[in-house]
Amino acid sequence: MNIFDWSLKLKGFPLVEAQNKIQEIQALSDTDYERFINRQKEEILQHHIGNNLNYQNFIGKKYPQNWEDVPIMTKANFQKPLAERLSKDFSTKNVYINKTSGSSGHPFIFAKDKFCHALTWAIIKNRFGWYGVDFNHSLQARFYGIPLDFTGYYKERFKDFLGNRFRFNIFNLNEDAMDRYVQVFAEKPFDYINGYTSPIVLFAKHLKQRGIVLKEICPSLQVCMTTSEMLFADDRKLLEQQFGIPVVNEYGASELDLIAFEHPIDGWLVNSETLFVEILDACNKPVKKGQEGKIVITSLYNRAHPFIRYEIGDLGTLAPYSSFKKPVLQKLVGRTSDFAILPNGNKVPGLTFYYVTKSVMEGSGDLKEFVVHQPEKSTFEITYVSNDEFSDIQKDKVRQALEKYVGADLELVFIKTDKLNRTKAGKLKQFTSAC
Repeated sequence: MNIFDWSLKLKGFPLVEAQNKIQEIQALSDTDYERFINRQKEEILQHHIGNNLNYQNFIGKKYPQNWEDVPIMTKANFQKPLAERLSKDFSTKNVYINKTSGSSGHPFIFAKDKFCHALTWAIIKNRFGWYGVDFNHSLQARFYGIPLDFTGYYKERFKDFLGNRFRFNIFNLNEDAMDRYVQVFAEKPFDYINGYTSPIVLFAKHLKQRGIVLKEICPSLQVCMTTSEMLFADDRKLLEQQFGIPVVNEYGASELDLIAFEHPIDGWLVNSETLFVEILDACNKPVKKGQEGKIVITSLYNRAHPFIRYEIGDLGTLAPYSSFKKPVLQKLVGRTSDFAILPNGNKVPGLTFYYVTKSVMEGSGDLKEFVVHQPEKSTFEITYVSNDEFSDIQKDKVRQALEKYVGADLELVFIKTDKLNRTKAGKLKQFTSAC
């Protein structure tokens, strides 16, 4: 048995059974697929109502007559000990346990039964296989965070060994470090890159400065998969140019599964094998396909812990031509909490603010990365990493652009720094607000 599959089997995850289940689901016809989704929704709902005291208390005494009557769960509903949230016959000793990154402001510990977690890996293997990646043989260049405590650090390093991965330290992204990363790519036969968007983009900018196309020094490289942070169109273009390989965008959540993954032909396909994804309005009613709304997800196979109509905190749109078997994520807007509240009361998506600033500031050629923080309604702090401090002319251009697209009477504070602070997981949050 190959080392990756063997490591999962050793931990008690039935990967072979999970892979067979995924193939069985994918073989269903379009008509049968709709019946499959509706049956799984009802089965998982009945299971947790019948076997989970915490979910019984959450849902109330009246059994929902329609799916739309099932109440919406949020991260705030999970702010209690894990043992109190597990369903009958499950304990902390016979489930997979992990913790969310907390980027939403509500970190929590979650659980999956072992078959459910095996399905997660089966989906990931399936999607990466679209691009010829085999976890048992393909060498991954990994741009993720890593715990800095002794136990956590070496646990991740061991998992990297089992997963055939070489991890780059994204907490150190200065020029000397990235020059060393270039040398590693020249020495190791990497098959693909996988990791958080912002450090990968920063590495691509470094390659551009050095006049290097990564594929030329690492000919084995085939594809780059970005995840966890927004991938803008101009950043994708930069990655494709400096890496010399296709770039694929992934959207997932550790407590659920891989949510959507770019198919080579069909677009950003939603994982309909193990999840049911809905787009709802502010009143928790389904919107029409093609309209924007809250992303709400049901985990169809997690029998240990209910994630039923779970509001993940993101906004998105399903394409009008989406079907039960092939739902397509047309647009991912960002988190519902990522909004700037302006002095006049207007509410502006934070990523809009970030993107307008980005389009102006990157014209200088010296900008490496930046974040925007709103400490007060009228004040925005732009903290940036650059070779040189921004001139008054450059700052005025940002002000003018923001007045045009966001609004007037805003106070902008520019803060130059040598390094941006990332979360403990290594993620970079482009926009935050204290308002």
